[in-house]
Amino acid sequence: MNEKTNIFIRDRFTEFYDKESYRIEAPASIKQREFGFLLFKEKVMVRHKNFGSVEELRSFLKNNVPLHVYYSTAYYEVPEEEMENKGWLGADLYFDIDADHIPTKCTKIHDIWVCSRCSFTGKGIKPEKCPVCGSQSFDEKTWPCEVCLESAKQETIKLINMLTQDFGFSKNEVMVSFSGQRGYHVHVENEDVWKMDSMSRKEIVDYITEIGLEPELYGLGKVRSRKLRMFVGPSLNDFGWRGRIAKGTYEFLKDSTRDDLQHLGLKKKAIDAIIADKDAIVKSWQSSGPWNLIKGVGSESWKLIAQQGLKSQSVKIDTVVTTDTHRLIRLANTLNGKTGLMKVAFPITHIEEFDPFKEAIAFKEDEATIIIEEAPQFRLGEENFGPFRRQRAELPMAAAILLLCKGLAQVAE
Repeated sequence: MNEKTNIFIRDRFTEFYDKESYRIEAPASIKQREFGFLLFKEKVMVRHKNFGSVEELRSFLKNNVPLHVYYSTAYYEVPEEEMENKGWLGADLYFDIDADHIPTKCTKIHDIWVCSRCSFTGKGIKPEKCPVCGSQSFDEKTWPCEVCLESAKQETIKLINMLTQDFGFSKNEVMVSFSGQRGYHVHVENEDVWKMDSMSRKEIVDYITEIGLEPELYGLGKVRSRKLRMFVGPSLNDFGWRGRIAKGTYEFLKDSTRDDLQHLGLKKKAIDAIIADKDAIVKSWQSSGPWNLIKGVGSESWKLIAQQGLKSQSVKIDTVVTTDTHRLIRLANTLNGKTGLMKVAFPITHIEEFDPFKEAIAFKEDEATIIIEEAPQFRLGEENFGPFRRQRAELPMAAAILLLCKGLAQVAE
């Protein structure tokens, strides 16, 4: 990014915080939180800041204009001290769901990675090592497309259901927000979780991500009596992971193709039986499910199918964020310096209808002329833009800032 482009983005961020900082609310117990800021100047990270009120915080944003704004999930006795002297009091429970952790076919179209050592370039999810030189350092250019964000939203909905249904948190204790880029944050404020250490939080992570869970532990298996032997499994009305395994299995079988069943490793006889009796399988869920219904589908086949159901119901989260009791999290109603979109918090009841490409737009006035190297087609508000390749364009400010922040364009001379 050249200096002219950097100054242009900073000036727009300055205008935003001058006009919109009144919208920024203080997190609970602001005096016990650490704040961190990534500044425009040399991209320096400033940490261990503390504010006595939301007015002080808003004033800091106006005067310093950060690229990113963060606050701690933790509560401290002395937040402005170095980590070992802060005096940890507890931490909220936080979950980060990012499209980067969800394999979608569209990443092969719009996400680019470049090896920092040899400049070898590829598309899709970055490899662990560069296939040419073996380096593990990459420069990534990801894109927040509608498919990616919809997949992240569906994972978020699954997580909210788990937190409220399985863990018993009330809807008032669970908050959700769009990160301003490629995912969602789910935040639990509850006194019972404050004192949980990293290992306790890992237990929650393992439950949510189905680590160590096996269908046999949740009612899948053979039942023997004197007169008969049956294979049984969980039903849709069961609570917790029993019901989730049943739901995942039901959804998989309802929509599965022959190729899907082959991919699981099922034998031809079992596949033929499932395809032939699809209607009976769907109807069987009105009672106890199809576990002992279809001839030719044995216990090993049902285990493979139920394992797929279990996997589909787990939630793809950034596990490090949840277990880290000192984590810094982006502050709501501030700008995401990677997109120019806002982090937007909203009630969990709004998750289905939430549209990040409408409700997270920060810049709703003016236009800008930019030189675009390459960018995929995208939507902001009701307008579609692109695709672009090595061209000059005059765009609404929100679209221009998005491309500039993503490093896909420069301000025109």
